Amino acid sequence: MKSAADNPSLHDAVQPFRDGDRQAVEAAARIAIAYRTSLESSQVTPNLRPAEISERFDAPLAEIGEDAATVIENLASAAASGIHGHTLPRFFGYVCGGSMPVGLAADILVAAWGQNSASAWESPSVAVIEQTVCRWCLGLLGLPDDCGVCLVTGATVANTQVIIAARDALLARRGWDVSERGLFGAPEIPVLIGADAHSAPLAGLKYAGFGLGQAIHIATDDQGRILLDALQAALEGCAQPPLVVLQAGQINTGTFDPFADAIPLVRQKQGWVHVDGAFGLWMHAVPELRSRLAGVADADSWAVDLHKWLNAPYDAGLCILRDRTTLVAAMSARGAYLPDTGEIWEPNDSTLELSRRARGVPSYAILKHLGASGVREMISRHCALATYLAETLSAEPGFEILNDVV
Repeated sequence: MKSAADNPSLHDAVQPFRDGDRQAVEAAARIAIAYRTSLESSQVTPNLRPAEISERFDAPLAEIGEDAATVIENLASAAASGIHGHTLPRFFGYVCGGSMPVGLAADILVAAWGQNSASAWESPSVAVIEQTVCRWCLGLLGLPDDCGVCLVTGATVANTQVIIAARDALLARRGWDVSERGLFGAPEIPVLIGADAHSAPLAGLKYAGFGLGQAIHIATDDQGRILLDALQAALEGCAQPPLVVLQAGQINTGTFDPFADAIPLVRQKQGWVHVDGAFGLWMHAVPELRSRLAGVADADSWAVDLHKWLNAPYDAGLCILRDRTTLVAAMSARGAYLPDTGEIWEPNDSTLELSRRARGVPSYAILKHLGASGVREMISRHCALATYLAETLSAEPGFEILNDVV
């Protein structure tokens, strides 16, 4: 039998990294550095919209491929006019982080390593790195250190996973095994959610099979906080233990639901309390701001983003449950070819995903770079800037500040 060395074409095919590949990676690095160093003078909004830019990309796939470096050069050039400046300091479109440079650098390693991060057996370094991120974040967020935590794409998936796990747990308490019996004929679960809730938990309710029209929307005040009297009235009408969704950081005002008073009311009904804390949970990292989150650690589950206040590159978020066994029971689906759980937990046992990138590595690099004091300083500074903006604008004619700046 001939070896690969006897067949030049076959030998070429198995080379892992040719000169052309290296040139493509170098071109991408050069273009990325040039883009980041020009942010101060760059335009925030794209010059072209999809209809205008489509002719640059939407062409038939050629029969013959192109040189790798040429592909990268042309790709970057063609896309430039349609890139939004999310990482610019002058971007104020909505709540998203600036993708810190150290996270960008770590993300390059993630792409180069090409790890499937579902299994600690397959990728032990990534598994330990991600578990370290989870442990560090629990400490910063002031949540129990034995919680079940997993890294997901962001708060939408985090909320969805938690709501699925809460659904299964509430039904299990009533003798209904969702994994075996499905949802047809299952006992009803009352769902209570604030009238000013973000779309992420609403999406989670939909994905988990809760009809949005069946959810009870709790009245809120002019800041978007749930009203305790309205919550109490809704709970009194629940014949069964409910799923109650609260929020830390209302998307329009930044305000927080009254956790210390609301959670005990839900406990009286043996309900499940979930907190959508996409960015607001990070307030706990700053001692002088923690009082705004009083009582939040008494909930059953939480969702938080890493690509918002931590400024991790997209995509990165945390799904957190007080009881890890509940998370694993809802998420794990093991195949015969997958390894059994070893000395550390398997990442795929805690998420909907099996094949996924090592998304926790950039967050590890950012936390390692900032340290706890750096995270505290960043959040404190941002809150101070928010107050400064509100005070400055309120002094100008024609401006009205619509909410309390918290």
